[in-house]
This record gives sequence, structure tokens and C-alpha cells, in this order.
Amino acid sequence: MSIAMTFRIALGALGRNKMRTSLTMLGVIIGVAAVITMVALGKGAQATIEDQIRAAGTNMITVMAGNFTMGGVRQGSGASTTLTPEDAEAIEKLPGVQYVSASVNTRSQLVAGNQNWSTRVEGVDVDLPLIRSWPMRDGMFFGPNDVRTANKVAVLGTTVATMLFGEGVDPTGEIIRVRNQPFRVVGVLASKGAGSFGQDQDDTLFVPYTTVQKKLLGITHLNNITVSAASAADVATVADRITAELRVRHRIAPGDPDDFMVRTLEEIASVRSEATRTMTMLLAGIAGVSLLVGGIGIMNIMLVSVTERTREIGLRMAVGAKGRHVLLQFLVEAIVISLIGGLVGIGIGMGISRVMTATMQWPTAVSAESMALAAGFAALVGVFFGWYPARRAASLDPIEALRYE
Repeated sequence: MSIAMTFRIALGALGRNKMRTSLTMLGVIIGVAAVITMVALGKGAQATIEDQIRAAGTNMITVMAGNFTMGGVRQGSGASTTLTPEDAEAIEKLPGVQYVSASVNTRSQLVAGNQNWSTRVEGVDVDLPLIRSWPMRDGMFFGPNDVRTANKVAVLGTTVATMLFGEGVDPTGEIIRVRNQPFRVVGVLASKGAGSFGQDQDDTLFVPYTTVQKKLLGITHLNNITVSAASAADVATVADRITAELRVRHRIAPGDPDDFMVRTLEEIASVRSEATRTMTMLLAGIAGVSLLVGGIGIMNIMLVSVTERTREIGLRMAVGAKGRHVLLQFLVEAIVISLIGGLVGIGIGMGISRVMTATMQWPTAVSAESMALAAGFAALVGVFFGWYPARRAASLDPIEALRYE
């Protein structure tokens, strides 16, 4: 008996029980669709992070306060008050450094007329828009004199501007109140969209960092310093220079841990991408469980089929079919069920991904690798769970099979 004939017999047997075949496929369809959707969500999130990192500039370096040990307890970002404006001025003089922006932040309720809005208040320096390549929508960013004299001037993110003054309104020259203190609006930044973790980057008020220190918080330290290297190739070298300079300025002895953290954008991107990749694999693994459940369903139905077709198997063996022919027939039936179910599941998974992108604005990316992996895994499930029923059918004794009632 040729292999082609074995395939025709297997497909014919599946075609005679269309409803049972369809229901058997259902587990594989759901499993593959779930895997495709989960992987598409993870890939989409990872691609979004990479795009945002590239948009922010690959030569950016962030210096954060913290990362020291006190009483055996490691203190994280923000746990230290050792970063100062003098540190920022020292970093600005290092070779390879292009722009530097000191930063200190807080949250506050903003009031404009009869409108109010709670948001993040970022105290920054004049170089921040140059580091982040942020264009203005209205007005202009505050200048060096505003920072030097701690003027009460403010630049709004588009979300803040919309919440306080309405959609598309230019609030330049208007007065807002921050902690009951009047601030004059000098400009509005162009919309920047969501950040790496989905946060709204436009929901921020920018004021001179000296104003936040002296007028809002009464502090002298900084939360972080944002640095731009002259070129992407200089980032690692500049980061090392910053570390060496701050260790000297903070009088940290050799061997002692830093009381600050220096992170390049590539490092931050790598950490975020790795976290997203881990989450994707976890979700895909959970979705894969349903694929295994579908495989168990295939084995169950195939065992029932072997029992129902025992006399048919006996007749085929009586007219010359070998055990390997029977084994191949049932194995082909299991693989065909898995493969067709896998292909249908891939189509449904792609459809669900597109619907989620269109309706919920969640970024998704269905890759050829994930489709090939899902189809291959579905075929493997067919082989794995179809082998035992096929082997059982092939090992039947022809005489006993013909006597089976």
C-alpha cells in the first residue's frame, strides 16, 4: 500500500466524521490562537519600547541618586540626597558631554480659573528639550535667566494644557497656581504620546529646577541628572567619566559602592525589553497549556476511533495491509487534525490581534517566527498524542479484530 493511498484513506476517515473532527480540532484551535495572540502582544510591546528608546535618543545617559548600602540594607533609586547642582555643573565640563539637565520632581494640584488638575511637576534645566528632542507646540521653553533667578514660569504638557484650558487652546501668558503660588505659562510642548511603560508623557508640568527646590520643596539636592553625549559612540566612555567624577566629588573610597546610579539608554532599553520578553514567554507558556489540553483531546478521540473501527482495521489487515500502514494512517489522521487546527488557530489569533490593536490601541506584532513555531508545535502535539492510539491500532491481531463486535 502506497503512502499516498494511506493519506487518502486517513483523510477519507476524517471526512466521514466532520463534526467529531471539528470538535477535536477545537482544543488545538483555541491553544494556537491564544499563543499567537499572547506572543503578538509581547512583540508589539517590545517593538514599542524600542521605538520610544530610539525616539528619545540613543546617546542619553541618566544619573540617579541612590544605590548605596546602609546598615546592611541596599538603598535604591531616590534613596539618596547626595546629587547636587554642583554635580551637574561638573558633569557639563567633562569631555564628550553635549547637554546636561538637572532634575527634581514632585506632584501637585494645579489650578487655572475654575479648573484644576493633579499632575507631576518636573523641575528641569533649559537643555532638557534639546536632550529629548522635544519641539514646542505653543510659546517657548523657559531660559537660563529663569533658572538662575528661580522664576515662577511653567511649560505645560499637552494633557495638562487640555485639562486646564481646553483642547487646542494656546494658554501662553495665562496664570496657573501651583501650591497656591502663581506661575506664568510660557509655552506648551508638542504631544509626545505614551512612554515605555504606557505612562502619559504629556501629563507633566515643567518648571525651572531651582524654582521647585526653593519655592515648592525647600531642598537643595537633585533627584537625577540627564546627560546627552556628543555621539552615540561616546556614551560608554562618557558614562565611565561621569562615574569617576562623581566618586571623586562624593569622596567614595576605592571598593565602596556608589551612592548614585549611571544608566545609559541602551541599558534601560535592555532591561525593559528583557522584562517584556520574560512576560511574553510566561503568557505564551500559559496559553500553551491549552494546546496540551487540545492534544489530550486528540488522543482521547483517536482511542475511541480505534475501538469503533476495530473490524475495519481487521479487514484491512486481512487483505494485506501491514501494521506500519495502519500506524501511519492513524498517525496521519492525528497530524492532519493538529495541523488544520493550528492553521485555523493562527488565522483566529491574527484576527484577535488586529481587533485588539484597532479597538484598544494595544500594539501587536504577529511575526513569521511565532506562526511557524505555533504550526510546528501543533504538528508535534499531533505526533505525540496520536502515536499511542496509532500504535494500539497497528498492534491489533487481525483475527481478533475481525471477531470484535
